[in-house]
Amino acid sequence: MKRNTLVLGVVLLILATFAWAGWANWEYRKQAAEKLLASAAKGELVSTAAGDVPQYISPLKGKPAPNFALEDLSGHKVSLSSYKGKAVLLNFWATWCGPCKIETPWLVELRNQYAAQGFEILGISTEGDDLAKDDKAGREKQKADVAKFAQQEHMPYPVLIDGDSISQTYGGLDAMPTSFFVDRNGTVVAAQMGISSKDDIEANIRKALGAGK
Repeated sequence: MKRNTLVLGVVLLILATFAWAGWANWEYRKQAAEKLLASAAKGELVSTAAGDVPQYISPLKGKPAPNFALEDLSGHKVSLSSYKGKAVLLNFWATWCGPCKIETPWLVELRNQYAAQGFEILGISTEGDDLAKDDKAGREKQKADVAKFAQQEHMPYPVLIDGDSISQTYGGLDAMPTSFFVDRNGTVVAAQMGISSKDDIEANIRKALGAGK
């Protein structure tokens, strides 16, 4: 009887140890993730002069654009690194975003105008940021909404989904649209938050191409 009690006690001790180790590992990973999120550099709007529109200052400007791989509407993985040697505009947007609907025709026109010079746009949808990862039905509907919008606007460039998964990597996306202009070397040369003018967008595209400042 004593032997059985001793064996049972040892087994319970081992199980308790494993349970504690598992909890400690989970807690460590949680704290590490929270620390990483808290330390992530965020963009900010800075007033340049009285009456001027605040300028968006990105922590990524002058630095390499973080690489990522997201699915397009066909389910294929598309990575930023595969566009090395090209100037790329990363345009974070959503179908519910009014300013995005104004901006998109400009992007389509500018993409077609500068594509021959080695320019591409990656339209990164942030449509699913309010859905749980396991809400497959909701995500399929939102994907269909994105595809419908892309078709209606005749978007000739890759449209990627699940952009919210890389939002913190890009300094936080507090407003839509938010765009990053990446030069041929993979460096962020400009960033814009919110609606801008077509001329401003074109100027930053030319900067990314190395054709102007």
